[in-house]
Amino acid sequence: MQMSKSKAAAGVPQKRKSDTRKRMYKYRGFYFMFLPVLIFTIVFHYLPMFGIGYAFTDYHGINKPTFVGLDNFRKMFAAPGFWTAFWNTLKLSIVKLILNTGAAVLISLLLNEIKNTAFKKTTQTIIYLPHFMSWVVTASVFTLILSPSGEGLVNSLLVHSGILKKGSEIYFMGNKKWWVPIFYIVNVWKDTGWGTIIFLATLSGISPELYEAATMDGAGRWNRMRYITLPALSNTIVTVLILNLAKVMNLFESVFVMQNDAVIKQSDVLQTYIYTQTFNSGALPNYGYTTAVGIVKSLVGCALVLVCNHLSKKTRGRGIV
Repeated sequence: MQMSKSKAAAGVPQKRKSDTRKRMYKYRGFYFMFLPVLIFTIVFHYLPMFGIGYAFTDYHGINKPTFVGLDNFRKMFAAPGFWTAFWNTLKLSIVKLILNTGAAVLISLLLNEIKNTAFKKTTQTIIYLPHFMSWVVTASVFTLILSPSGEGLVNSLLVHSGILKKGSEIYFMGNKKWWVPIFYIVNVWKDTGWGTIIFLATLSGISPELYEAATMDGAGRWNRMRYITLPALSNTIVTVLILNLAKVMNLFESVFVMQNDAVIKQSDVLQTYIYTQTFNSGALPNYGYTTAVGIVKSLVGCALVLVCNHLSKKTRGRGIV
């Protein structure tokens, strides 16, 4: 009796392994489709982690790395350019995240109120289109629109309306006062439409019976939105904010294609700072120093996500991490 039980117990793992192999063979097509994603993730996300050790070395890519301990971090924290880029990164990224999320929620609520299906789909398509434009094209288009020359649409309108005099046109992309607002406007224009997809998916899952019951109880459109729609969206909004916080320190392309020497103090972020130190510093790049900057950037991004997730647990009882 004892022997039969032990044989049965030994046979369970073998059966499980056999079932696992059968399932893997049955869904081999899905595993094959996942393989490129797995390889991409390993090559571009996990293998670079082995380069973290360069942050503690003096490495110019010619000679062998020389261990220098924490010298790169001391140099970084003593550099005014690093702190300018650090605070610019936080300011531009967080404000952009709030504006984009708020605009996406607002437009989703407006689209959800449209009853004409054809008009709703047409509007959605128009709003989505800017997302598929590259940042290079986007920056070129807005540079032309905001150009201080006669071809600049905005300056032409301001001159013809009498707000500006001929010859006093504003170079918006090179103006320290205007560059940051223009950056936010361009980002909202480009990314808001894509963000509405998530919120519209949430709105489509709200039961129509809730709206019908609220209407029968005398609730108007604003009250239905306040007491039904927004509470239903709250979990999605918090989730989107937490997930996007992980990327706030990776701001690069949208800034890089719009910045110039006239507004470098307002537009320089950590990613462009690393790029400049590597390729445009006028000397041999110190990969150890730029690796140290990258480590600090990643640690700050991780801390922001954990803090936001902790606040989410405090306010709504659960987080997503």
